[in-house]
Amino acid sequence: MTPNTSPFLVELNHLTFGYGERVILRDIAFGVPRGKVTALMGVSGGGKTTVLRLIGGQYRAQKGQVLFDGQDVTTMHQTELYAARRRMGMLFQFGALFTDMTVFDNVAFPLREHTDLPEDLIRDIVLMKLDAVGLRGARDLRPSEISGGMSRRVALARAIALDPDLIMYDEPFAGLDPISLGTAAQLIRRLNDSLGITSLVVSHDVKETFEIADHVVVLANGGVVAQGSPAELMASTDPLIHQFVHALSDGPVPFHYPAPSVAEDFGGRTV
Repeated sequence: MTPNTSPFLVELNHLTFGYGERVILRDIAFGVPRGKVTALMGVSGGGKTTVLRLIGGQYRAQKGQVLFDGQDVTTMHQTELYAARRRMGMLFQFGALFTDMTVFDNVAFPLREHTDLPEDLIRDIVLMKLDAVGLRGARDLRPSEISGGMSRRVALARAIALDPDLIMYDEPFAGLDPISLGTAAQLIRRLNDSLGITSLVVSHDVKETFEIADHVVVLANGGVVAQGSPAELMASTDPLIHQFVHALSDGPVPFHYPAPSVAEDFGGRTV
């Protein structure tokens, strides 16, 4: 097989996806640079998590391509898809640990599921991954016995257990206190650089995300409305981007969801 020389590990080409007649993403196109941290941002409901599911093959696009290392995920058969997924790590929102397993067994799960490695080697790998996130000493605890921030780090250790090429993070900072949030952000950056992987981070936290991201893609209104470095987006004069990165209540993104007029809803009665 000819090596893929594209600078992007993931590429979305003219991709359209929706639920029935409701279009979520319309003709979007962007790339995730190899070896970099890319942030996928935008208002709630803009399709960010949907993009992660399209890359992982849980959803299939109606139109366009989702290329992972040059191979189109949208046309993969089950065996090909499973092989591609083994090269992807996923950090789910709030961790999604198995509550009846210890920290050790949570991290060991993908190794036992997808490899034939002997248990002594699995043990060494798990302890190395836990050490990388600072939790080797918590190996025998259960998720109910550790904090939310620690749970997120255990989930990250599980996500890197198979040494993936790509790690996708779905709101990794949600619900964390300031210390845990800062720790999680720097851990994403450090692991990306030390392991030589590619990271795609879905987040609403502008400050922390901009501090670790190399590239930012902003989704809104079903499409890509801006992309560039954090500095470029902070300096943007586009009203929507300005409203988003500076957390302004007034701007193109309205407070009210589209609805009939007050007169129509209340039959002319004064409210």
